[in-house]
Amino acid sequence: MRTSKIALGILALALTVGSCKKDDDLVDVPPPDQNESEVITTFTINFTDPNGVQPDVTATFRDLDGEGGNAPSQFDTIRLAPNTTYNASILLLNESESPADTISNEVLEEDHEHLFCFMSMGNEDVTITRTDTDGTYEVGLQSQWVTGMVSSGAIHITLKHQPGVKDGTCTPGETDIELHFITEVQ
Repeated sequence: MRTSKIALGILALALTVGSCKKDDDLVDVPPPDQNESEVITTFTINFTDPNGVQPDVTATFRDLDGEGGNAPSQFDTIRLAPNTTYNASILLLNESESPADTISNEVLEEDHEHLFCFMSMGNEDVTITRTDTDGTYEVGLQSQWVTGMVSSGAIHITLKHQPGVKDGTCTPGETDIELHFITEVQ
């Protein structure tokens, strides 16, 4: 009887030690991505005529609850004068925080990881050139827009986040924000 109690004790000890064995099948959870996409609730583009002839123009997209959910509370049309050169600057905000976070400052600090892409989506007569660089590639927080004849269409603006893969094109990376601004030259 005593022998069977000892045997049961050894068996229980073996099962307990065996159940504490490290599971080699567990997968380590990777650390969080240090270069997450930016949260952008407000995108404003300001246009100024360097010759001082045409008035300044501002167009804003605002969606305080972010992608999905409610429709944007503001989505302006870009209206520019014909045959005019404009200097444009972009301001990005995260207004879901208080105070609002100026994301364009972060884009500027990480300019080697960001690229604004501008693409015509219609018949608007506008030529766009990025005028700021990270020392190697253009960035696009600053740009020059040259308008031609009276026309209308849309400009597709995308901010690409390209850590470690920026090559001056809009192909690699993740999209931080993507907007289609109705654009009128009138």
